[in-house]
Amino acid sequence: MNKHFEIRKFVIGGVAVGIIFIYLIRLFTLQLWSDDYKKNADSNAFRKEIQYPSRGLIFDRNGKILVYNEPSYNIMVVMNEQRGIDTLDFCQTVGITKEDYIKRMADIKDPLKNAGYSRYTPQLFMSQIPAKEFSLFREKLFRFKGFSVQKRSIRQYSDRIGAHILGDVGEINARELEQDSDKYYQSGDYVGKLGVERSFEKQLRGEKGMRIMLRDVHGRTFGHYQNGKYDKTARAGKNLTLGLDRDLQQLAETLLEGKLGAIVAIEPKTGEVLCLASSPTYDPRMMVGRDRGKNHQLLDKDPMKPLLNRAIMGTYPPGSTFKISQALVGLQEGSITPAISFPCSHGFNYKGLHVGCHGHASPIPLVPAIGTSCNSYFCWNLYRMLNNRAKYGSVQNAMTKWKDYMVAMGFGYKLGIDLPGERRGMIPNADYYDKAYKKSWNGLTVISIAIGQGEVTATPLQIANLAATVANRGYFITPHVVKAVQDGRIDPEYKRKRYTGVDKKWYEYAVAGMRRAVLGGTCRGADLPGIEVCGKTGTAQNRGHDHSAFMGFAPMNDPKIAVAVYVENGGFGNVYGVPLGALIIEQYLNGKLSEASQKKVEHFRQMHIKYPDYAR
Repeated sequence: MNKHFEIRKFVIGGVAVGIIFIYLIRLFTLQLWSDDYKKNADSNAFRKEIQYPSRGLIFDRNGKILVYNEPSYNIMVVMNEQRGIDTLDFCQTVGITKEDYIKRMADIKDPLKNAGYSRYTPQLFMSQIPAKEFSLFREKLFRFKGFSVQKRSIRQYSDRIGAHILGDVGEINARELEQDSDKYYQSGDYVGKLGVERSFEKQLRGEKGMRIMLRDVHGRTFGHYQNGKYDKTARAGKNLTLGLDRDLQQLAETLLEGKLGAIVAIEPKTGEVLCLASSPTYDPRMMVGRDRGKNHQLLDKDPMKPLLNRAIMGTYPPGSTFKISQALVGLQEGSITPAISFPCSHGFNYKGLHVGCHGHASPIPLVPAIGTSCNSYFCWNLYRMLNNRAKYGSVQNAMTKWKDYMVAMGFGYKLGIDLPGERRGMIPNADYYDKAYKKSWNGLTVISIAIGQGEVTATPLQIANLAATVANRGYFITPHVVKAVQDGRIDPEYKRKRYTGVDKKWYEYAVAGMRRAVLGGTCRGADLPGIEVCGKTGTAQNRGHDHSAFMGFAPMNDPKIAVAVYVENGGFGNVYGVPLGALIIEQYLNGKLSEASQKKVEHFRQMHIKYPDYAR
């Protein structure tokens, strides 16, 4: 019996020692490692108020404002102080239901939805309340203990244009918070979501400030800590000036109404994007304020995909616009000369293979072949290059050489425009065809790529860039939307000339052919009084109705604009591509449209294309 009590004594003593040891560890943790008490003490003595900077403004190339700021307010809550309020009165004041209130409080406390949660610091309860809706809440604020107001601003847009370029601003999500390498953001902050708002986020956002305020035992603020010695002033974001011409952008979007497609215009000498229109589009003002999420869902579910920026994300067969690049490679590699002629009996006919063409003179040399867009000429050009074993050793080597030229001209890879989401398009290489044809192929097998069909795809931006390269006679500058950043530098990449490896002298023949297309060939609709326009049509085969394309530049000897137009299911290039491209060139170079051209704008604005389901 004594032994039994002896064992119980040691067990009870061990349990007591264990409990004391656990308490000691917890006490040690709270005092040295945990900052809960420190936060509690600080929250009683100090109130740290973040001062949010004004976001940078965005202007067009002529100083017209495109994006600006309007005041708005956030309602913040400190959960440790929020108690004893009239919930019904609060909900009626801010215009929400009791269920909304409960859900928002639960979301604030949920670490999966609010990673930076602390019950001692202000948490976002409601965001982006316009000033006119805020006045009633401000009058009653004294009734709602634990709630406070944070002055913010929301983006506003001067017009309904440019949604795909300008982008929008929305509340930061959990994934973006995780990717925040410089730890600038916290839950409830706003961040650029699309367009230049996203790609120039760091320049536009500015730098936050901080005010450290003293509080009394009742939680009332009564002054700055040490007279503001440790306060930090917010620094406004930097303004952006775009290369965009607002009037030109507006015209491009008007011309594309009721159609799927894109219009891109570039200033060849600088690479600045003058307009970048994608259709269908949407009013950027839909993405402002508390309705942003709801409107984004509506746009995302639209089968016509208005959120898709077809100018940089749409990949299409370039059609006959691609023939210019083929002519340049053929001249550089010696597959053709400016004087050599090829027959065209309504197309290319060789060893049982037929590629159709429209009627024109035959045989035909290079410059007229460009002017009339002769399929046979460019098929012969590619066949002679790819089957020249004496020069290249194999079709694979010849194909690699061809592919390298295409990449140097800006195809097959992203050009590097300063907008998110750019697609690369497709330029096939030798490995691709080796796998597809088990190494049993030649120039005839892939002949369709000679006329911009087959496996070749490009974005409208890449097609416009080809026009700019011809305008510059052999080089291009990476297309970019932002022309200047206030007190900042533009990436040197947007100043560097990128040469294609084709001699300048050969570009003169491409220019002559494109000029001939306007004067008496497939681009006659682009012949403008007093302006020497050079152009090239494209009719890209497609399931159903063909796509209509055009690329061109003007003036011929002092190019100021290069343009590409692509209209899905628009038919021949001269149906939509040429006239729309001509109107863009006329507007930019003359600063206005003639009366006859204004009637054309109204005509094309009312011409809506009925699209089959697969085209959406």
